[in-house]
Amino acid sequence: MVSIRDVNFAYAPEERQILSGLNMEFKRGQVVAVMGGSGCGKTTILRLIGGQYSAQSGQVLFEGQDIGKMTSAQLMNARRRMGMLFQFGALFTDLSVYENVAFPLREHTDLTEELLRSLVLMKLNAVGLRGARDLMPAQISGGMARRVALARAIALDPPLIMYDEPFAGLDPISLGITARLIRDLNNALGATSLLVTHDVEETFAIADYVYFIANGRIGAEGTPEELSRSTDPFVRQFLDASPDGPVPFNYPGPILAQDFGLRTS
Repeated sequence: MVSIRDVNFAYAPEERQILSGLNMEFKRGQVVAVMGGSGCGKTTILRLIGGQYSAQSGQVLFEGQDIGKMTSAQLMNARRRMGMLFQFGALFTDLSVYENVAFPLREHTDLTEELLRSLVLMKLNAVGLRGARDLMPAQISGGMARRVALARAIALDPPLIMYDEPFAGLDPISLGITARLIRDLNNALGATSLLVTHDVEETFAIADYVYFIANGRIGAEGTPEELSRSTDPFVRQFLDASPDGPVPFNYPGPILAQDFGLRTS
């Protein structure tokens, strides 16, 4: 479904490299997780696939077509085959739950109102919120808002669904429900799901394959079972939530003495 081949990316030529020589494959029918520390480039990968950014070198292929070489019209057509669950849902606050899910259908199809209603209610039923269709986003919980956003992301039955931190800020019950929904909906749609996340336990329970990103490169990859048995220091630091290891806590910068104008011997 998606291939990332030797991709290099920086936000500007003079800035630090975000991704370096990145190679990844997202196969049809799989749930694939991209994990790693904050600022390692996970969300940048989603933006490259969606065509929001273009790689300085390398290829980002969606269904065999190079995203970076698409015209605006071709990119818009490709995006209609992608669903996106934004971090914290990103619902339209002035639209009801029903209208939020109906929005992509109204924008991209010419369905009759009767058929559109049936599809919206089906999607809401799939996430357990058919009864909340008339509520406004301010009237529902954070976990419910994430489920509405998931219904919106699958409204057009896209073959690729991308999730940016789908578990962030959820209580344990909502987190478990959301994780199960991602797996079940992927199986039902025969889609490919790409998860950018920090949540190890829930992700390992539903993912077919996992990439760990470190310093803009693939630090480790494999099935959840393979990675759970790994003795790689980077993998162990992440899985064991250890403060000490190859991933530094501090963002690169001048030495402390230099910033405070202190002399060093």
